[in-house]
Parts: sequence; structure tokens; C-alpha cells
Amino acid sequence: MPIFYSSPINPLKSVSFLIRSLTWTRPMSQSTSIPKKLQRVRDHGYDNYMEVEKKLRKILKFQDLFLCQPHQTLPVSRLDTLARRLDFKQHEAGAFILKFPHVFEIYEHPVRRILYCRLTRKAHLQIEQENRALNDQIPDAVTRLRKLLMMSNTGRLRLEHIRIARRELGLPDDFEYSVILKNPQFFRLFDAKETRNKYIEIVESDPTLAVCAIEKLREKEYREKGIDAEDIRFSFIVNFPPGFKIGKYYRIAVWKWQRIPYWSPYEDVSGYDLRSLEAQKRMEKRAIATIHELLSLTVEKKISLERIAHFRQAMNLPKKLKEFLLQHQGIFYISTRGNFGKLHTVFLREAYKKGELIEPNDLYLARRKLAELVLLSPRKANVDRELVNYRRDREDDEMVRIQSDYVESRFEGFVDENNFRQDGERGRDSDLNLDSDAGSDFSDEDNKCEETVDAEI
Repeated sequence: MPIFYSSPINPLKSVSFLIRSLTWTRPMSQSTSIPKKLQRVRDHGYDNYMEVEKKLRKILKFQDLFLCQPHQTLPVSRLDTLARRLDFKQHEAGAFILKFPHVFEIYEHPVRRILYCRLTRKAHLQIEQENRALNDQIPDAVTRLRKLLMMSNTGRLRLEHIRIARRELGLPDDFEYSVILKNPQFFRLFDAKETRNKYIEIVESDPTLAVCAIEKLREKEYREKGIDAEDIRFSFIVNFPPGFKIGKYYRIAVWKWQRIPYWSPYEDVSGYDLRSLEAQKRMEKRAIATIHELLSLTVEKKISLERIAHFRQAMNLPKKLKEFLLQHQGIFYISTRGNFGKLHTVFLREAYKKGELIEPNDLYLARRKLAELVLLSPRKANVDRELVNYRRDREDDEMVRIQSDYVESRFEGFVDENNFRQDGERGRDSDLNLDSDAGSDFSDEDNKCEETVDAEI
């Protein structure tokens, strides 16, 4: 009779297997939460914008070089030597200037007979327009700087960090005097021996300024479209780039994230317990709101990622900013065009449409004038020169005509008598040829008048 051997049954394993089988559920998909690492999807509208911006940065370096010269002109022979200080290679500066004839022009000195380079009249008009717009919006710049300091944890920021981002914030070059020291009721400057150790502190926070741009936009959307207030209470405007794949679970994750409450960037969070999971989620969304507000304070609604990193510790921003922003490509766009991919520029997507700012300001429009000069074809510059030369030729011909008319009117009698004498001589010759007895029409007195006029001439 065959004997079957069987392994002993462990009652604990059987009970655990029974419990797992009864309480088994499908594991929660990771796609129900926004993934930490997402592949960046390119948006060519913003990348093309940065291609023009890359050229503008080089042109601005040359503009500063020309404007600091005594007569705002520079010999072409010295151009290559001075351009090396601006990180240009050998013989690269001359070729770069020739690409933009609407911004730079090369002419021959009338006395020295050597080639000089200078800015065109259109470039000078653009610089004057930008300086005028920069001075006119200084009150707005004061408000922007106050709001920037209010977003800081301690209400102070380093002067060097603001100086680096002064162009994006619409601050003049002398903002330390024209904005900070001229408004002691708003700002307090902590002076130091070195510029890097200087701090700016806000004197008193204004509750009326502690309203984010996204909050104003939510109120506008609610009043115009009548959307449910609960749905847009903590939401952001999301516009994904073309080609971005949005799955079902990712859409659900974004829907859940939009309804997570968060603290305002202007609110002091030092008194909260930030160790819980809910508090961490709120702080992550608060970081998004802080970067959103920082971009809203800029003139062109864009700023480089490296300059945002300067405010990281003062505004409680995460360390890995690029990966953090790539989680929300519907709100921000990071462009790597410019400086061989080493420069990362962050755009606020809701502020742009078809590569242009939806609500432009005077300073933005003045800066775009320079971009228009860059985008103009060099052939048009040649046509403009031909038109100028044609006008000069016309003016020269007009001057010659005016001078000839003046001479004719001055010596009208002499010319008429001279012509009359010539006609008389022709008539006499013709009469001689025809064997006519008619004599000359001139008398002795006419001959004396001619001699008198000749003597005066």
C-alpha cells in the first residue's frame, strides 16, 4: 500500500493567507499623484522667443560698450580687442555687428579717414524710449520691491540678489538711491563695507499689498464666468504645452492637487507645525504660489531659474527647483535656449499667448522695439540707405536748381539781351543767305549796354 508524504501545515501561514485573500485590493496607482519626474515637453513658441533674447543679450553688451565711450563711437580696429572682455572670440565681434545693420552702423571718419562704429538713430531712439519708460514706472517698481520683501520669511533680502535681478524687476541701475534711499518710509538699508553683505528690509508690511496675482485672477474668473467658488478656490490656471500626454489618472491627480488648500506666500508660517504630511503638501503648493507671484512681479513675466535660486532660502523654496517646476508644466515653462543650454528661463504660461505678452506694459514694449530691429532684414537696411542717398541726390539737385533759378532771375535782362543778340545774328546770317536787304535790329546803344553789363560781370 503506497504511502504519501505531505509537509506539515503551519496554521499561522494559513490564517495570514486567508486574511490577505479576504482583504485584497488593487494596489493604488502611482499616477493618482503628480509624478516627481516628468519629461520636459518643448514649446517652440517660447524657445523661439529665447532665440531672439539670446541675440539681444549680446547686443546689450555692445550698447553698454558704445555708450561708455566719450563720443559713443569706437574705431573698428579696437572693436575686436574690447569685445574679448565681453566673451567674444577673435574676429567674432565684427561679424556679429554686420549682422544687425539696423542697430549698428559703420562709417568713415571725415577727417581721419578710418572706419568707426556707432549705434544707429533707431537704436538711440529705442534706448531713449526704454529709459523714459523705466523712469515713469518707478512708483510701480517701489510697489513690486515691497511685495518681494513681504514674501521673505524675515522681511529682508540681500541687495546683491536684487541687483542681479534688477532688469527683470524693472528697477533702474541706480535703484539703491532712486528707489531705496528715496523712500525711507518703506525700506531700510543695512549698510556694510562690502556690497554683498548689504541687506534691504521692509519697514512695515501693508495688508492691502498682500494679495496675490492668482487670487485677483480667480476673482475675475468667478465674476465673469460664474464658476463654482469651491472649484477655483485654490486652483491655478493650467495650459499644457502641445504634445504633452495627459492620461486619465494624471488628470485625476491634477484635479486633486488643484483642491489642496495652501498658505499664501505673504503669510507667516513660522508658527505652524510643518511635520505632518498635510502640512508638507500645503508647503509644496505654497512654493508654487510663491514662484507664480515672483514671476507676476517681473516686467516680462519671466526670469531665469538661477535667479530664482537666489531667493530659495528666504522664501522656503525646494532645493531641486528644476525638477520641482517640471511637475507643473501646465503653469510654468522652462526654456533651455541660450548660453548653450546652461541658462534656464522660467515663463509664466498664462501670461503669454502666441509668443506675446497678453497685458504688455510700456517697458516691455520699449524692449520689444529692439527685438524688432534685430528681426528686420539686412536688405531693408540697404534699401533705407539707398533711399537716403536718393533723397540726398534729390536735395542736391534741388539746390542746384534753386541756384540756377536765382542766377537766371538776377541776370534776366542780360540773358534775354544775349539771346536776343544771338537770335539777331542768326537772323542776319539767314538774311544774308537769302540775299535780303533787311539790316540788323541792334543799335549802337544796345552794344554799349552789353559792354556795360559785361564789365560789371
